[in-house]
Amino acid sequence: MILFLFMAWWFLPEEQLLIASEKWKGVCWVGSRAPLEGGELRALKATGADAISQTPFGWQNEINNPEIRWDLTNEKKWWGESAYGMQATLDSAQHLGITNMLKPHLWVKGSWPGEIEMQNEADWKLWFENYTAFIIDHAKFAEKLKFPLLCIGTELEKTSQRDDDWRKVIAEIRKVYSGKLVYAANFTEFEKVTFWDELDYIGIQAYFPLAKNHNPELEELKSSWESHLPKIDKAVRKYKKPVIFTEIGYCNTVDAAVEPWVWPNERKEILFSEEVQALCYKAFFQTAWTKSWMAGVFFWKWYPTRHDREPDFTPQGKEAEKVMAHYFSAD
Repeated sequence: MILFLFMAWWFLPEEQLLIASEKWKGVCWVGSRAPLEGGELRALKATGADAISQTPFGWQNEINNPEIRWDLTNEKKWWGESAYGMQATLDSAQHLGITNMLKPHLWVKGSWPGEIEMQNEADWKLWFENYTAFIIDHAKFAEKLKFPLLCIGTELEKTSQRDDDWRKVIAEIRKVYSGKLVYAANFTEFEKVTFWDELDYIGIQAYFPLAKNHNPELEELKSSWESHLPKIDKAVRKYKKPVIFTEIGYCNTVDAAVEPWVWPNERKEILFSEEVQALCYKAFFQTAWTKSWMAGVFFWKWYPTRHDREPDFTPQGKEAEKVMAHYFSAD
């Protein structure tokens, strides 16, 4: 009988083995230049969203240079990215029942975090020392303000293979921060990360390609998701951790599903399409969002006040916002 029960458990579908206890319905909140006026978060709440990520920055001048600069005490930066602004945003959000993730990013001049790679062991040692100091500063800030979730790194693809170094970073964070932890792995990276067991969630920057050409149909987008999901299922089976899509997003252009990660300023010659953007949202909600291991999503991105710069990732005022609101409000 005991053997039978064990075998029955082993052959159950993964969806029945791990059920996320919560589901963050979030957006990536853009820190504003000026203080919030009062209605910005209420407008977000009306969509059914109940979570935001806030993003303070550190700076690295070169991808091979171990120096990292940051300053949480500098109030001359944009209000929404300053310590005071993030606290005020947190307080306002919590008043409305909107929870928060603190998600520090490294801004790399002329590149992106996925290209950060040291050239020798001495520089690796120094980089991890600097990064540990950077993230511990933010972990202490998150603990002080009681952020329930801290993202310990974002798309640091060429550093995350150094398992021992990252486990040391996580151990130091746990000493000063009592909330839940996630790492935001790029969609090309998450399968290679081996320290998921030390965290509370598997985090994925879910910019998976969904189409080969412009103006795809919904069924093609859904089929593409079905081809990507088994890779996530495999990680869930191995580490027994729920998954958060720490970022996902699509531009309002006809090519939005081909390479979703491409920045808007590289799409200036591409035709606009609210329909394609909305279909990408719908495909996500009809596939990945239904998985029992899905613990949340953060859509890139949401401005306190909608602007007219186009194309852009934000769903605000577009058909994609209606899709997001429909599914967020249904759960």
